[in-house]
Amino acid sequence: MHDWGILTQAERDARYNNTEAVPGSVAFVAAMREESLVRRSEDPAALLDQPYGPGERRKIDFFPGASAASPCLFFIHGGYWQRNSREGFSVLGDGVRAHGWALAVPSYTLTPEASMTTIVEEMGQALDWTRAKAGGPIIVSGWSAGGHLTAMVLGHPAVHAGLSISGVFELGPIRDTYLNEKARITEAEAEALSPLRLPVGSKALSLAYGSAELPPLVGDSRALHYRRSSAHAPGALIPVAGANHFTVLDSLRHKNGLLTRALLDLA
Repeated sequence: MHDWGILTQAERDARYNNTEAVPGSVAFVAAMREESLVRRSEDPAALLDQPYGPGERRKIDFFPGASAASPCLFFIHGGYWQRNSREGFSVLGDGVRAHGWALAVPSYTLTPEASMTTIVEEMGQALDWTRAKAGGPIIVSGWSAGGHLTAMVLGHPAVHAGLSISGVFELGPIRDTYLNEKARITEAEAEALSPLRLPVGSKALSLAYGSAELPPLVGDSRALHYRRSSAHAPGALIPVAGANHFTVLDSLRHKNGLLTRALLDLA
């Protein structure tokens, strides 16, 4: 984003405003939430609203797999760290659950009540909880803000590999947008919590994005993949043709969807 310094405030805000960029996005998220609530209610084996730490939002839903050794998808919801919750995202496990996987979906304390640093710590706590329940490899994935958090917790000892979807991997520009009214990212946090500034680990991290997404999100995924591949770190770059920031999630819901297959490959 070589032109960032000459953009107006409105132009900077628009670069990261997915809701305004995609007509119908609010209805898309609402429909996904309604379907997810059905998934939560129709599985008698599900462990819902399990606390992984103190606080109202430090809770997790766990759906057991076909066997104790089944792989587990640990999915982190999006919403720019300041909205949404686990209840609206259970449906995104449909693809891998059709293959017998377990599914864990945590919530986290939202900004500004929690700092970005605290949210990353909470996801580590949720992974500790999941490790005690899942007997097979844990594949962490997430969308948007959850894509960022996926990259941040990839090094957790419970994690086998990761799939970040439409993630934000450089936090510096976020500090110059409307999002920072609630995110309140400090300069120190931008340095410590931007995956594009951090050492590259050895675990596989695949990076997916929709080809119709806003340029900064496309650019972040491409830049992180380039940085990782230059360090010989494993993981695919997966552009989802024609998908926007919301429809990129659709293939997670199908047994043979593009991103379902990417998760199967990582396991």
